[in-house]
Amino acid sequence: MKGKILALLKKSDEYVSGEWLSKEMGVSRTAIWKHINYLRQEGYKIESVPRLGYKILHIPDKLYAEEIYSLLTTNFIGKKIYHYNHLTSTNDQLKKLADEGKGEGTVVVAEQQTAGKGRLGRSWFSPPGAGIWCSVLLRPTVSPAHAPKLTLLGAVAVAEGIEKYTGLQPGIKWPNDLLVEGKKVCGLLTEMRAEVDSINYVTLGFGINIKLVDFPEEVKGKAITLEGVLGKKLNRVGLLACILNAFEKNYLLFLSKGFSPIRGKWEELNVTLGKMVTVTSHSGTVSGEAVALGDGGGLVVRTDGDELKEFLSGEVTLSR
Repeated sequence: MKGKILALLKKSDEYVSGEWLSKEMGVSRTAIWKHINYLRQEGYKIESVPRLGYKILHIPDKLYAEEIYSLLTTNFIGKKIYHYNHLTSTNDQLKKLADEGKGEGTVVVAEQQTAGKGRLGRSWFSPPGAGIWCSVLLRPTVSPAHAPKLTLLGAVAVAEGIEKYTGLQPGIKWPNDLLVEGKKVCGLLTEMRAEVDSINYVTLGFGINIKLVDFPEEVKGKAITLEGVLGKKLNRVGLLACILNAFEKNYLLFLSKGFSPIRGKWEELNVTLGKMVTVTSHSGTVSGEAVALGDGGGLVVRTDGDELKEFLSGEVTLSR
């Protein structure tokens, strides 16, 4: 109901009468009035004039589902969006919804994360309204061994969405970071529930730094925001819709054609291959040259001892 009323009000630059809305929606004028008041509580500025009707004067800077729906060209990604003002973590909330049986493509988005998660148990700084904190539910019919490829796919999709909407082309640092001007603008986190030979579901979360904020000391000098680079304000709704559209396109490509075309895109966008790197993993720290992306999505490093090692997970530091 809320989405339909918003769509009808947005279509007109003039006032829209309550009587016309009630006939168009098939509900009473009292019901229309109640929904208008609910929209006002959510931050929409809607003017009402006797004998003329209602007119939208201001749309809040919130990642409301109804705003995102109107910009999607997808068939299933983002067709059901759950919006929250604050969560501990979008991935944690999406896992709860996945366990309840919610369908593939379900999206959770929050204005703030109070315990946002990065890789290796780190926290992710997610202040209110300052970025996009989002998770997408996938239920791919592939073996768990293919799960690392989904992180690379997600990085490609987010990078493509950012480039299309802003003109900036982020570089992808294996396995899950997007860099602009050499600093981190986005991180991805893939979590999975699986059996021995099948995936129940994957939650692919991403956090994008958009608005200028005072970063914590531990990430100052390492993180950057899109608005800080562009020098202008961005519409978060438009950017997120662009990313979700790119996500479905790449995911369907992966399901139909395999990893090869995604791998090609990743290799074009990456800033890791050909660089001297240090990889820290559960088995220790290794330095060498990043020479290739493995068939399973891992990073192949030629060590200082001229030995080729493939890492499926780990923390990569690029040598400057």
